[in-house]
Amino acid sequence: MQAKRAINKFWRIPHFDNVELLRAKHLKQSFPPHTHERYAIGVIEHGALGFYYRGENVVAASGNINLCIPGEVHTGQPAVEEGWTYRMFYFPTTTLQTVASEFADRPRPLPFFQPGVIADPALAQQLHNLHMKLEQRNTPRLEVETLLLETLGQMINCYADDHPPESSVSNEKFVVKILKAYIEEHYSEDISLTELSQLTNLSRFHLVRVFRHGVGMPPHAYLRQVRIRHAKRLLEVGESVVDVAQATGFVDQSHLTRWFKRFWGITPGQYRNSVQDG
Repeated sequence: MQAKRAINKFWRIPHFDNVELLRAKHLKQSFPPHTHERYAIGVIEHGALGFYYRGENVVAASGNINLCIPGEVHTGQPAVEEGWTYRMFYFPTTTLQTVASEFADRPRPLPFFQPGVIADPALAQQLHNLHMKLEQRNTPRLEVETLLLETLGQMINCYADDHPPESSVSNEKFVVKILKAYIEEHYSEDISLTELSQLTNLSRFHLVRVFRHGVGMPPHAYLRQVRIRHAKRLLEVGESVVDVAQATGFVDQSHLTRWFKRFWGITPGQYRNSVQDG
């Protein structure tokens, strides 16, 4: 049985706007009134967090989103005997302002959130998944950028008081063609959404929406599909699984194996052996 003690892990990811992340469990911790310079957005995994926010005492229970806008005084303490376990993001103000602007395809002010607690299981799961992917450190950059933009865009659109209207999505076939060709050519590289945005002169958010509309999946999913296709071809000519993983942009052999099995139902080694035996 796991010991009942506080656990904390804090880290920063420089190439994602220096976003700061925290995974913690608190049993008796009580935070005094304080503020953050960043947007503090989290998901309660277990237990419940109580805090004072914008004139009222609120409780974020398991599965809820807790948040605080920059400069807003708030507290924090356990709302149940078991304390609370949570995952937190600390986003620079520029990150959310950029997402709001890209979502609307025009400059927007800083998003303002009135509630300190949001009960939205689907959005909470998206935030939780994003946090876990950032902790794993082996998720392709394109996938993380896309998930981050879509998750924050949805949050701003649904819960910010002055939420930006969505820009219209047109079936820009020429843009999709350019993007697909670029991914096909650079599939082994750690492609970023910023690269694709500069290539097409579209905002990152609008780019993802255009690509999804034209292809049926986001850019990172298409990239993974292309990598698996090339991996399959290399395995067919007898390349080792380790070499194939390196050549096709996967982090390591286990990373390739996990995704290859999801696509094909067997491991790369099993596929390679079956082709060679045949």
